[in-house]
Amino acid sequence: MTEKLSALDAVQSNQSIRKLAIIMLAILFSFILCLFLPWQQQVNGTGKVTVFSPMDRPQSIEAQISGRIIRWHVLEGQEVDAGELLAELEDVDPKFLDMHQFDRMQRQLDAMQQRRSAAYSRANALSRQLNSLIHSQNVAIPSAKQRVDQAKQQILAAEQAVTAATQNVRTTELNLRRLQELHQKGLRSKRDLELAELANISAQTELQRANASRNVNQSGANAASFDQSKVLFDTSASINSIEAAIASAHETISGLDRDIESLEIDLNNVKRRVQQRKVIAPRDGRIVRLAKLGSGETVKAGDILAIMVPETTDQAVELYMTDFDTPLVSVGRPVRLQFDGFPAIQFIGWPSIAAGTFGGRVAVIDAVDDGNSRFRVLVKPDYAAIKAGRDQPWPSSNFLRPGGQVTGWIMLDTVSLGWELWRQFNGFPATVKRKEMKDTDPEKQKTTGFYDYNKPPNENIKKK
Repeated sequence: MTEKLSALDAVQSNQSIRKLAIIMLAILFSFILCLFLPWQQQVNGTGKVTVFSPMDRPQSIEAQISGRIIRWHVLEGQEVDAGELLAELEDVDPKFLDMHQFDRMQRQLDAMQQRRSAAYSRANALSRQLNSLIHSQNVAIPSAKQRVDQAKQQILAAEQAVTAATQNVRTTELNLRRLQELHQKGLRSKRDLELAELANISAQTELQRANASRNVNQSGANAASFDQSKVLFDTSASINSIEAAIASAHETISGLDRDIESLEIDLNNVKRRVQQRKVIAPRDGRIVRLAKLGSGETVKAGDILAIMVPETTDQAVELYMTDFDTPLVSVGRPVRLQFDGFPAIQFIGWPSIAAGTFGGRVAVIDAVDDGNSRFRVLVKPDYAAIKAGRDQPWPSSNFLRPGGQVTGWIMLDTVSLGWELWRQFNGFPATVKRKEMKDTDPEKQKTTGFYDYNKPPNENIKKK
């Protein structure tokens, strides 16, 4: 009996092996269960902190003219306001060395403007004189024409008088010859003959008087016609002379206008040149570095004098993705960001339990690479999640400065852990919805529920 028990004990399993088998079965069962856990697919990229608006990014303050630095009015790290004087330059261009050039050009401009005013006054006076002369001509010519018409009527009356006197002379001559014949025959008296001779003489005298009157009237008509022509010629000559003077005055005005316009351009250029001798802050910000330091140092137009960071609350991140991962990314995708200098723990696959990371949304994807098969992705804060309390705001711009290094994970679709392991083992890319890969137009995505990242934070709302 004892031998039988020893044989049974010899073939029994060891307790430790049994426990190990149970543990391995539990591990296998747990692993099978874990294969059905949800897994957040993602693609990662590295980049740096930037500013989304190009007007708010760090900018170089350049010299507008070639000159010599006289003095700096700011120090590195100093905050400045828009329009504040940063530095003064002394012009080295020989055309602008005269310190009183602007005042002298201004006096020349004033003198030209006074000459132009005098020319305008002369032209106006000549115009008034011309109008008066035209009015006088309009009055004098009809008057002269009326005198000519009256002279013509007098000539016509004198012609009629001459005709009547001629007819009377003929009549008296016939009567005289008839009486002479009758006197010779003794039929009429000598008295009648003398009376007939007197009547003939009287008629001839009247004819001479009529001819003389006609000649006088003809001379008057000729004189009236000459006066009419003279008035017309004199007034026309005066009008032409005044019109020529007016044209000359307008020509002088045009020349002065051209000279004044040219001088005004030169004056504005000098004024602008004088203004460019002062280096002005383009907007509110902070001077981070002075490139040209020494007083008396000569600079050329376009040389960088200082680097300024504008005062802004606009924040963004630019990540660089490989051409293998970029097709999986679309505008509106959520992003988790880890900023250098800020402690963080990122759980791959379960971003909800990550600590120290910040949320964002894809705002822009470059259409072309940077020359190294990398594409830039601009990420802006997820204002909707921050406003709803689901995420924390990004650090202040006083700590999160442009240029700081960033690591980002762009969230893709959620799959099972088993699917993700199978994908990783086979080297397949992450999966995204086919419709999303076809339609990556930001405007269309905004209308389908994506967040509007182009609006200010206080205006961000979900589009229905």
